[in-house]
Amino acid sequence: MSRIFIAAAHKSSGKTVISTGLTTALATRGLNVQTFKKGPDYIDPMWLAQASNHACYNLDFNTMGGCELLQLYSRKSGDFNLIEANKGLFDGVDLLGCDSNAALAKLLKAPVILVIDTVGMTRGIAPLLQGYQAFDPDINIAGIILNKVGGPRHEAKLRAAVKEYTDIEVLGAVPRNASLEIGERHLGLTTPVETGEFAALIKQIGEFIAAFVDLDRLIEIADAAVDISVPVPAIVQHKKDLKIGIPRDTAFGFYYPDDLQAMENAGAKLVFFDTLNDPELPDVDGLFIGGGFPETRMSALHKNASMRASIARAIKSGMPAYAECGGLMYLCNSIEWQGKRFEMVGVIDGDAVMNARPQGRGYARLYGKSEFPAHEFHYARVDNLPENTRYAYQVLRGHGIDGNHDGVMVNNLIAGFCHLRNTKTNPWAERFVDFVRAKKMPR
Repeated sequence: MSRIFIAAAHKSSGKTVISTGLTTALATRGLNVQTFKKGPDYIDPMWLAQASNHACYNLDFNTMGGCELLQLYSRKSGDFNLIEANKGLFDGVDLLGCDSNAALAKLLKAPVILVIDTVGMTRGIAPLLQGYQAFDPDINIAGIILNKVGGPRHEAKLRAAVKEYTDIEVLGAVPRNASLEIGERHLGLTTPVETGEFAALIKQIGEFIAAFVDLDRLIEIADAAVDISVPVPAIVQHKKDLKIGIPRDTAFGFYYPDDLQAMENAGAKLVFFDTLNDPELPDVDGLFIGGGFPETRMSALHKNASMRASIARAIKSGMPAYAECGGLMYLCNSIEWQGKRFEMVGVIDGDAVMNARPQGRGYARLYGKSEFPAHEFHYARVDNLPENTRYAYQVLRGHGIDGNHDGVMVNNLIAGFCHLRNTKTNPWAERFVDFVRAKKMPR
């Protein structure tokens, strides 16, 4: 299984643009490229999935042990596998680096390609690279890509410093090009859906990266990766005997593909719908509303009153439902952002208010019937919740809704800010399908 691990010295080095470009360029050559993203993330994987035309899978130490990570990687691997890091190569929560990008690269025995943001840097690149090599000699830093290079003179100085002081191979030098920057905003990078003609942009990024990176050498490095062989348990697929509605549109789109696949394996037919344009909820037995950017589409969500009323009727009548972050906001009485306020579904008696700074960010741990990991990243808070609001979870780490609780409970609905991941230790997707089945109304 050919593979490379795209990392950097720090976040915002251009990893996602480089990774997206490499994925597109390699796929254009006819390679079956499978992408992975380290850690909890929704947006970067969207770009990688669009570039490869395959779902991108997250590899996260917070929710999975090493064996489960290897099994997921092995089960989903393609002919050529590209894993994108989050933040810097050695960054992670654990001081000893047990959950770092470097730890994942070692687990996967993947050669690392460092993307170096070279703005304001010339000879200084040498001690940086020396330090990265010395910090953990077990990491195979197989090459670097110089990014945001200022011009031929700048590139020559960088290449000379790397050659003089290190034995690391320069695989490419990508010049600064503002037209290829994926716009950043309050939740990191924008999603492909929001850019409009994302297919054309991804194609442009791929052509640009291919012109400045030695793809042949990159493939050679990937092909030389040490083989890893892990027993992968067979997946049991149950007969589909119920339907779960899932909105997938410009307001909602934060779903882990393996979570959705777990629902299907558990016997659910997934019915996708559009909260902005469809007149009402489709004929389903349960509802899962994931995260997204409902605040940017709150006017359109408000205008589709028939959909809001349809969802409200379903939840009030007892339909099993689960919502995360943006889904929670949509189910509140209203969303307020940038001085504007629009009424929403109204099954949660509270008001979602967007803030200038994050209200909850990073790994979380929740306790319901047992303790389990999660993650959150939200600028919203929920105001005006009644004192008698029921919650599903106690927050042991993180913020959730009020710093102590998460998961508002209304009838058969649980809606919270924290995002869950279906794993061996927390098979929430399978449990949700079982709950929907238990509550299924006769037709």
